[in-house]
Amino acid sequence: MEIFTRKMRIEDAQFINNLSAQMGYELTLPETMHNVRQIIGSKDDCAFVAIAEEKIIGWVHAFKAIRIESNPFIEIGGIVVDKAYRGNGAGKILVNTIMEWGIAEKCNTLRVRCNTQRVEAHKFYSKIGFRETKEQKIFQLEI
Repeated sequence: MEIFTRKMRIEDAQFINNLSAQMGYELTLPETMHNVRQIIGSKDDCAFVAIAEEKIIGWVHAFKAIRIESNPFIEIGGIVVDKAYRGNGAGKILVNTIMEWGIAEKCNTLRVRCNTQRVEAHKFYSKIGFRETKEQKIFQLEI
């Protein structure tokens, strides 16, 4: 099966919304469309879709992160591959696409955060060369 990537477009929002729902994210289609517009219009973000068999089977979003205390890095903000296509290399292809973008942005570090409960994702990241560097908790306050 041939898998290729291309830049995300607003017309992809329905597919992105459906794939995100597989991971438990329940935004409405208008909310997803709004987020896609923001991301594809940002110079510090990128987003790509993976296509196989003439349909979108996955997506990835990444951004350039700048912190006072460390050098800039690229962080994967989200990545999803359709359940029916997992294990076929689409995730690695999406990550490689982000790596290429990161190189063009002159960043030499790629990070991803992953929920502690997503054990299969941990195995995937380790398999493609990521190493675990820290564990953290996320605190949130509604404002």
